[in-house]
Amino acid sequence: MKRTHSLSQMLLLIMVTSLATTAVAQKYGGTVRVSIISTPSSGSPHEESSISTLQPFMPVFNNLVIFDQQDKVARPASIKPDLATEWSWSADNTVLTFKLREGVKWHDGKPFTSADVKCTWDMILEKRPSNWRKNTHKEWYGNLKEITVAGPYEVRFTLARPQPAILSFLASGWSPVYPCHVDGRVMRLKPIGTGPFKVAEFKPNDVIRLVKNTDYWKPGRPYLDALEYRIMPSQSTRVLAFIAGQTDLTGGTTTVNANALKDIRARVPKAVCETNAGNVAATLLINHKAPPFDNLKVRRAISLALDRREFVKVTQGDGRLGGFVMPPPYGVWGLTPEQLEAVPGFGKDVEKNRAEARKLMREAGYGPNNKLKTTYMVRLSSKTYLVGMSLVADQLRSIYIEGEIEQKDYTVLTAALIKGAYTMVFERPAASIDDPDNVFYEGYKCASVRNYTKYCNREVEAKIDEQSATLDPVKRKKLVQELDLKLQQDVARAVLYQGVSTACWQPYVKGYVRPTNGNYTHHRMEDVWIDK
Repeated sequence: MKRTHSLSQMLLLIMVTSLATTAVAQKYGGTVRVSIISTPSSGSPHEESSISTLQPFMPVFNNLVIFDQQDKVARPASIKPDLATEWSWSADNTVLTFKLREGVKWHDGKPFTSADVKCTWDMILEKRPSNWRKNTHKEWYGNLKEITVAGPYEVRFTLARPQPAILSFLASGWSPVYPCHVDGRVMRLKPIGTGPFKVAEFKPNDVIRLVKNTDYWKPGRPYLDALEYRIMPSQSTRVLAFIAGQTDLTGGTTTVNANALKDIRARVPKAVCETNAGNVAATLLINHKAPPFDNLKVRRAISLALDRREFVKVTQGDGRLGGFVMPPPYGVWGLTPEQLEAVPGFGKDVEKNRAEARKLMREAGYGPNNKLKTTYMVRLSSKTYLVGMSLVADQLRSIYIEGEIEQKDYTVLTAALIKGAYTMVFERPAASIDDPDNVFYEGYKCASVRNYTKYCNREVEAKIDEQSATLDPVKRKKLVQELDLKLQQDVARAVLYQGVSTACWQPYVKGYVRPTNGNYTHHRMEDVWIDK
């Protein structure tokens, strides 16, 4: 017995020593330099949807709750307190109460209170003026009836019905708390948050520089003195800058393809490179309001003609077959490749699919002597988009569709999508969290800002609400997969593949964790430090 006690004491001493060593291992100081693909439209996350906004500005803010930045899977079980210290649900799962952290200050020195939380979500719900240009994630909170405060450090979210996804929405990088006293126009140019870093410089087409918030409410954080986000539209420039040691992290998405990864492995062999599912669906957006694409026969013909496996092949490992919702093994809810076999355009017999597509096109009035002329749009910022659009154009020639490709700046393209001023666009719209509500409410509710194709089916909307309120995950998954198949049949959008992406960082960058199931959750950077 005495011997066992002695052994346990020894093991305890080893554990304590190990923990102590880990605790003092982090070093303070230094700047991490990150390349991003384009200038953000603004610094206001509630008005934007691009990783080019989220990545550099998530360190400026805090959420009520946040996905554990050290957990490689963004999941409900990994959600931790942030500006909230705890939360609880009512018995009927419709009232979510948060206790808030006291003593937190905004970057301008003013105190954070429950009024800021209410103000933020009242602006999202458009119950309060915001001076926002657009409200990108309003659809997430369509089930939120009201926000009420109980003193300066307690707030309640009252839902119309249960919604399991709501806590994950609040943990996303797109759900920061804004200061009630700062105008929306200011937040676009030099946002003020409570986060570990403050905005020092926002220079379009050049750099976004953040500096350490020395009054950060979390003791000991952040470790870094500064973060620099260098805007580099060219993929080759981003990769060469990393190889030369001019940047420390290659960014969030569309940076390291198979060839670039080979170069990095050869020239920076100690670099840490990881591949994740970005929760990004490469998609051909077809404007349902623009004739003849309002004709289901034409849309189904297009979907049948697109060889998904060829798109996956062209990505050189950056794509996987998938439907609207992120498929396994990365995602929990999506269709498997076997389930997709029955979906038009996903079957292996490409020639059979295209023969059926030509039949549909002839029924719609088109053929070899009467081709459908159109215009394709694609964003200018990355070669990935142009390659995807070129392949679409090439494949659609097989069913009597011919068109010219127009490259547009991201902000111009986004405006055209919102207005419906396009016919077809190759785009890679992303979901922020692995939850069906994110995909369905943003992309397929009739009035959603990001319902770019203007698809509208009231029966589908009712099914979206039904799955959203379903607490049993097994029953909910069945409903989700039925919806995915229905959207494929309606060609709400023509999903080509689900993307994966690789990022690399220098070996001396420590504490950076890249999640396996998305690109929009793990950019707080407060745990990152430099070991050199």
